[in-house]
Amino acid sequence: MTAIFVTGTGTDIGKTFLSAALIRHWRAAGHRAAAFKPVASGFDPATPQTSDPGVLLAALGRQSTEIEKISPWRFAAPLSPDMAAAREGRALDFEAIVQFSRSAAASADRALIEGVGGVMVPLDERHTVLDWVSALRLPVLLVAGSYLGTISHTLTALRVLAQRNLTIAAIAVSESAAPGAPLDETVATIARFADLIEVVGVPRLAGDAHGHPAIARIATLIEG
Repeated sequence: MTAIFVTGTGTDIGKTFLSAALIRHWRAAGHRAAAFKPVASGFDPATPQTSDPGVLLAALGRQSTEIEKISPWRFAAPLSPDMAAAREGRALDFEAIVQFSRSAAASADRALIEGVGGVMVPLDERHTVLDWVSALRLPVLLVAGSYLGTISHTLTALRVLAQRNLTIAAIAVSESAAPGAPLDETVATIARFADLIEVVGVPRLAGDAHGHPAIARIATLIEG
């Protein structure tokens, strides 16, 4: 059984796209796969199929009506979860998120838990995504973009993950639409500072990307 926590250097950099591609890759290989997005902000109940958990459910071959099962904590405002919850007069229960995630990680041959935003995004008044993944002690897939500034953001995220003695299975650099250095140059520069952690570049891919060699490589690294 393999479980992974997918986090990122920020928001809107490709975590869900890569998570869905990995799920499709594992399913195509015959594995029993599961994916969870326990906490989601910016969720519009009128269009659940376009939300992050909706995209994951589609990759699993399931209907968007099952969102509650994989994403129990959903908030409308596109803000950090602590702020989004406060807008609705709610607060996240950190221990409940951890317990849900532990059960989720043990639910399939290949289980994927996608975080929210970046590594240091607050969940409540005291806890961040980093505290969440630290409590779970799962290997991490760190997703970065290729935009200008990503090298510093990525190396900073690596440093804080390393300070918690977390295992980083791989770094995936998802090619950004925003201007930056060429993808291969960005990958090579991050790799020089990544302490032997493999860095995989993922080009901008249209449609279903699960058959791309980069996705297969990331899956192999996760599986060890």
